[in-house]
Amino acid sequence: MSTHAEFTGGESPSPRPSPVRIWFLAARPKTLPVGLAPVLVGAALAIEQDEFSLGPFLAALFGALFIQVGANLANDYSDARRGADTDDRLGPLRVTAGALVPPRQVLIATYITFGLAVLCGVYLIAVAGWVILAIGAASIVAGLLYTGGPRPYGYAGLGELFVFLFFGLVAVTGTYYVLTKTLDATAIALAVPVGLMASAVLVVNNVRDIDTDRRAGKNTLAVRLGRSRTRLLYAGMLAAAYVITAFVGAVDLELSLWLLIVLVTVPLAVRLARTVATHTDGPTLNGVLAGTGQLELAFCVLLSAGILLS
Repeated sequence: MSTHAEFTGGESPSPRPSPVRIWFLAARPKTLPVGLAPVLVGAALAIEQDEFSLGPFLAALFGALFIQVGANLANDYSDARRGADTDDRLGPLRVTAGALVPPRQVLIATYITFGLAVLCGVYLIAVAGWVILAIGAASIVAGLLYTGGPRPYGYAGLGELFVFLFFGLVAVTGTYYVLTKTLDATAIALAVPVGLMASAVLVVNNVRDIDTDRRAGKNTLAVRLGRSRTRLLYAGMLAAAYVITAFVGAVDLELSLWLLIVLVTVPLAVRLARTVATHTDGPTLNGVLAGTGQLELAFCVLLSAGILLS
């Protein structure tokens, strides 16, 4: 498969990226806030209740990031094998489809990355008990089966649901649990807006790729809904994240309206939603993808600060 379209203006090839740059691309750093942000919120809730240990926090943080990178590598490998990453794709270069890394090396890197996540999980099991084994195993399996396996759920329009579950509910409440050894309704409630923000990142990715995914038989939620309704879904997810956060701040006696500090990020959310509603070109939507990841991180940092100020 030709890579000239990715690295050139159409005439002559530009220099091949360095190995470090290639693996940096494979990790998809613009998506990493999806793994980082929920851990911050779960940790903030634990700190607010005077329950915090640095070791479990770091293990949860790195474990989440390793799972995110592992899922990205698995997706890179599986989409290339299934023919979903073609030369006319609008998104950033994928290293397997772009012939920058042999598929076997990408697969090995996937297993190494998930192996590092397992090491973090072993430590967390020792700290917080065997319930972490179930959480970690489910998260890794979900990452592998997103576009891999005989019936990848990403090809059936379920990707956003699984991101909501694993990078929202599971990540926030799991972090809170390893630090406090308990679980409460507040952690679950605040995991919902985090999950919505994380899912919005995938919505942008899928609305950008809607045409090439449709041709490849990858029936993402965007393909099933169509471009117009997917744009509304994106805006609705962002709006719901703010509304739910405000509601929790208003009704939870242990927190306060300090949670409304997240409203500082509303102008960015509005700008991103408007861009998604009016653009279809790859470069612009790639910028929105990065911007949505930044929005989620900023939202969760401010949400964490609001929790700590309560």
